[in-house]
Amino acid sequence: MSALLLATLLIPLLGIAALYLLPGATAERLATRLGLYAGAAVLLLTVVLASVFDYAKTGYQGRVDWNWIPAFHVRFQLGVDGISLPLVLLTSLLSALCFLYSIRHAPEGGSQRSYTALLLTLEIGMVGTFLAADLILFFVFFEIVLLPMWALIEIVLLPMWALIASWGSDGAKAAATKFILYTLLGSAVMVVGFLVVFAHADSFDIAWLTAHAHTDVPKGAALTAFALIGLGFAVKTPMFPLHTWLPDAHTAAPTTGSVLLAGVLLKMGTYGFVRIAVPLLPQAAPTYAPALAAFGVVGVIYGSLACLSIVRKPDGDLKRLIAYSSIGHMGFVLLGIGSLTPVGMNAALFASVAHGLITGLLFFLVGGLKVRMHSAKLDDIGRALYRKAPKYGVLLAFAAMASLGLPGLAGFWGEVLALFSATEPGSGLTQGSYIAMASVAALGLVLTATYLLAVVRRVCMGPAATAAEGQAPLAELTAVETAAWSPLVLLTLATGLWPALLLGVTNPAVRVLMKGV
Repeated sequence: MSALLLATLLIPLLGIAALYLLPGATAERLATRLGLYAGAAVLLLTVVLASVFDYAKTGYQGRVDWNWIPAFHVRFQLGVDGISLPLVLLTSLLSALCFLYSIRHAPEGGSQRSYTALLLTLEIGMVGTFLAADLILFFVFFEIVLLPMWALIEIVLLPMWALIASWGSDGAKAAATKFILYTLLGSAVMVVGFLVVFAHADSFDIAWLTAHAHTDVPKGAALTAFALIGLGFAVKTPMFPLHTWLPDAHTAAPTTGSVLLAGVLLKMGTYGFVRIAVPLLPQAAPTYAPALAAFGVVGVIYGSLACLSIVRKPDGDLKRLIAYSSIGHMGFVLLGIGSLTPVGMNAALFASVAHGLITGLLFFLVGGLKVRMHSAKLDDIGRALYRKAPKYGVLLAFAAMASLGLPGLAGFWGEVLALFSATEPGSGLTQGSYIAMASVAALGLVLTATYLLAVVRRVCMGPAATAAEGQAPLAELTAVETAAWSPLVLLTLATGLWPALLLGVTNPAVRVLMKGV
C-alpha cells in the first residue's frame, strides 16, 4: 500500500516532467491529454487504495517513513486512514474531472502546457496534504498549492495564483493577489504554531503527538499553539471574518480553478482542524471550540444573506453567489468541529465531502453557462433553461436541491448531523449556548433554500425569450460535460441515500481520534 501512496504523488510529477521534456509545440498540443492521462491514473490508484484499505483498522495504513531532515527530527511520513481516505478520493476525482473537462473547455489566454502543469502541481499539493503524517511535511504540501518548487521557462509560478491570474476573468490579478496574501499569512502563523508544539514535544510525528497529546505540551503553550494553528486553518476554511478573499477568487477564477478551490482547497483547512488542531492540543480545544462554532454560525447567516442580496440584483453574478454559499456551508463544518464530539467531527467530514461534490458540480455548471453566454451574471444567463436546454436545466436544479440540503441527497446529512452535535456538545462546553447556536444555524437552512430556489426560478423557469429579443438558442449538454459531471451526480445520490457509505469509513477513525479530547 505504501507504493500506492508514493505513486499518487509521483505520477503528477512525471506528468509535469513530460510536459517540459517534450518540444514546445508538441507539449502545447498534447498538454491537456497528458494531464488527463495522469489524472486518470491517480484516480485509478486511489480507487485501488480504497479497495485494499482495511476498514477494520483505525490507525494510519500504508506508512511511508523515511529519515528526511535528521537534524530537526523531520521525517518523510505518509499514511492514510478513515479520515483522510475520503478526501484523497475526492481530490483525485475532482482533479481527473477537471482534466477531462479541459479537453474541450480549456481556458484561453495562456499556455496550455503551463495550465496543465499548474493543475498537476495542485494535485500533488492537495493529495500530499491529506497523506502527510508529519507536521513539517504537511506544511510543505500545504504550501505546494501556493509555491511549487520548480523554475519554469518564464518565472517561478504560484499554482492557484497563476491559475486565477493567467486564465481568470476581469479583476483576476487583484483577486489572485488577495488570495495569496491571505493564505501565505495564514500559513506563516500556522508553522509558528507547529514549532511551539515541537519545542515541547520534540517531534513532528502526527500519530505520536496525538498519542501523547496530554503529556507533552503544557496548557499555556497549547493555548498559544492552537491559536496560531487555528488561525492558519481558519483562513483556508474560510471562517468569517477571514473569508473576504474567497468571493473575489471564485469570481475571477477559470472553471477548473473554482472547482478545485471550492471542492478541495477549502477542505484542507477543515481537515487541519480535525487531524491536527483538536487531537494534538486537546487541553486547548475546549477554550477555542465555542468561538469556532460561533464564527461558523455567523458564517452560515452571513453567507446566506449575501446570496440573497446577489440573487436580487439584476447584475448578480452566479459564481459569486456560489462562493458566498460556500462560506455558509463551511460554517456548518465549523459548528460540527466546535462541538468537540465524534458526531460533530463525522458531520464535518461528511459535509466537507458533500460540499466538494455539490459545489464542484455547481461551478462546472456555471462554467458551462459562461462558455455559452459569455457571462455568469444572472440577467445575461437569462431564463427558461428548462425550455431552452432541458437537460442542463434539470441538472442545475438537481445541484441546487442538493446544495440546499434536500433529504436523500448528500448535502442533507452533514449539516443535520452538525446541528445534532451542537445539542449535546463535548465535555466542558455549555449546552445552552450550543443549542442557541444550532437554532440560529437552522435559520440558515431556511435562508439557503430561499436563495437557491430563487436562482432556480430565475434561471430555469419562465417563458423563453424570442429570437427578436436577441437570445440565441442554448446548446445542450455536450458529451464531455456529461462524462465529467455524471460522477458527481451519482455520488451525490449515493452518499445521500446511503450515508453509511461515508460515515462507515470515517466513524471508527474519528472515535479513536476523539478519545483524548
